[in-house]
Amino acid sequence: MSRPRVLVIDGNRAATREQQVAAGGHSSGEGYAEVLQRLAPLDCDIVRPADAEVRLPDGVALADYDGVAITGSALNVYDGGASIERQLALASAVFDSGAPFFGSCWGLQIAVTVAGGRVRPNPLGREFGFARRVTLNAAGRAHRMFGGKPPVFEAITVHRDDIAQLPAGAVELASSDMGLQAVELRHGRGVFWGVQYHPEYSYAEIAATTLRYAPVLLEEQLFAGRPELEGFVADLQGLQLNPRDRRLTWKYGLGPAMQDELMKLAELRNWLALRVIPCFQRRH
Repeated sequence: MSRPRVLVIDGNRAATREQQVAAGGHSSGEGYAEVLQRLAPLDCDIVRPADAEVRLPDGVALADYDGVAITGSALNVYDGGASIERQLALASAVFDSGAPFFGSCWGLQIAVTVAGGRVRPNPLGREFGFARRVTLNAAGRAHRMFGGKPPVFEAITVHRDDIAQLPAGAVELASSDMGLQAVELRHGRGVFWGVQYHPEYSYAEIAATTLRYAPVLLEEQLFAGRPELEGFVADLQGLQLNPRDRRLTWKYGLGPAMQDELMKLAELRNWLALRVIPCFQRRH
């Protein structure tokens, strides 16, 4: 193997992936792998434990990976069931393997649960579109995951859950008005970096997600009606074409972390540079 190898754990069921693609987005596992491979020369494998597709390539074990990342998901970890239990078991095995571990949104919630924490429905409701005023605390400002990130920033987000209790030894790194936004935790032999938002999502991806979630977003009155929702989608598509569009960045209060691609992807870029690639180099 001449390049680092990363395993992407797709947290969604097949039906959700198909709906996202139909709305103009990517299948979650493939989309995540594509972003990682834009940031560094990598080989990526994808497993889909929600659908019981957890077979690794022949001759490959979890310990052979230089990093493991978990995507977001439309599931809720406290609902239980086989689709979730398989992901908890796999995450536990990743911790035991010692492979560098990263998670976005659902990935954070899975890792926290495996390590002994607790996830709940967010009493403040759904956070959708942009996470506002994500603020690094002292530990976050010093943490290598956030190198190159402003101390306060916006990020793409979609979730309705909250970390109610962190596991013992976890280090909170960032929070917002909606709750915890980033953490480092250690469990078994592993170290996990996780965020509640989606650094991997493009404006086009959250536009597709808006269309997929449209009935729920309208029912929860996050938009006044379908025309307003479709206007938001059009604005997101405009930002996809020009992330520095002055009118739209002012309209949505988007600072440099949403206008500069490398800054937006800093968490993943730093994880690859500081955790995954050194792991690969130690092996070779």
